Amino acid sequence: MPHHSLADWLDRIQSLHPHSIELGLDRVRAVADRMGLARPARRVVTVAGTNGKGSTVAFIEAIGRAAGLRVAAYTSPHLLRYNERVRIDGIEAEDAALVTAFEAVETARATTPLTYFECATLAALWLFERAGLDLAVLEVGLGGRLDAVNLIDADVAVLTTVALDHQDWLGPDRETIGREKAGIMRAGRPVVLAEADPPASVLRHAYALGAPTIRAGCDYRVERRRDDWLWQQPGQHLVLPYPALLAPAQIDNAAAAVAAIRASRLRVPKSAWAAIGSVRVPGRLQSMAIPVPGGQAELVLDVGHNPQAAEQLATWLATHPAPGRELALFSALADKDIEGIVQPLRQRIAGWWLAGLESAGPRGLTTAALADRVGEIGQCRHRPDVATALADALAELRPGDRLLVFGSFHTVAAALAHLAERDQTW
Repeated sequence: MPHHSLADWLDRIQSLHPHSIELGLDRVRAVADRMGLARPARRVVTVAGTNGKGSTVAFIEAIGRAAGLRVAAYTSPHLLRYNERVRIDGIEAEDAALVTAFEAVETARATTPLTYFECATLAALWLFERAGLDLAVLEVGLGGRLDAVNLIDADVAVLTTVALDHQDWLGPDRETIGREKAGIMRAGRPVVLAEADPPASVLRHAYALGAPTIRAGCDYRVERRRDDWLWQQPGQHLVLPYPALLAPAQIDNAAAAVAAIRASRLRVPKSAWAAIGSVRVPGRLQSMAIPVPGGQAELVLDVGHNPQAAEQLATWLATHPAPGRELALFSALADKDIEGIVQPLRQRIAGWWLAGLESAGPRGLTTAALADRVGEIGQCRHRPDVATALADALAELRPGDRLLVFGSFHTVAAALAHLAERDQTW
């Protein structure tokens, strides 16, 4: 085959389908059948939801590995390297392994058009099936019912949150979106619902299917204490360390991860649950100390890209105010509710930098187009890209200031790349 490097393959799979997204399982299932794909692991947990998927996967992965299990995780999108998407025993897949997997997909694909995500999912499943896994944790890309990850009949499904995002693909309201995400459920197999008040469509589908629900605030509860927290269900409880991840919702994600592992019936020694406290996921309220003349400032990176995620950011800022100014660098994709993302933070930010994301392709926005959709946010400076905006913002920081960089995975990835180019090791 003419494509040898991982970079070659990633370029190639971008062009196999005329659209970046095409929901539906018929094409990808046909290729999976030709690849002979069956079960990626002895137990499979699939995680869907609007927000919190990646963190929940990381919590489940950490508990499983601390229990001595052989665990793999599939997540998307990546921040800096494609390899981040495929982890086996906590180690990112090497280029050579991914190339071999893509070659297997290509051989089986023949003339079937597959999207980038569909190729990526098949390659990950092919690698997992050959790794002798006890547990595979799979993050849904978009929705659930028609997402390529839903090829696999999960032993446990997890639904983190249902909020407004990707409405063009999933529907106009929580009820419709919830029904799409509920498509990862299987008859007779448990589903963990991490929201105390999920859409009625989710509960109706679980009932109609005969999927036992394990609901937050009902079948399990969380009690926050000063130095630790309790995961409780009737007659049982676990004393757990607080997650290192800072967002308020991370307790809910960690609690759902505990419920999922318990529902999987995998053997987990009591000591393994404490792994929750050491989980770190880049780009989730990731905080860095920044040296500035006369002291230090803080840089916080977050991939939040919908109104629900922005509400979480606003809650965290309110409960953890900076000693100095709260500043923000914001950039988002064209298909997002940009005004809805900015709204919760509007009154908390003293100064804004808006950055273009034209490098993100068709979904990217120029700075001018972004500014037109943001609305009134007070003091605001426009820069053509994230790197330029970040350089300017860092130069203006004073001791005690905090700079929040948020709006998309592309935004955080560009910021991290810029920091690496500056040879900054915070």
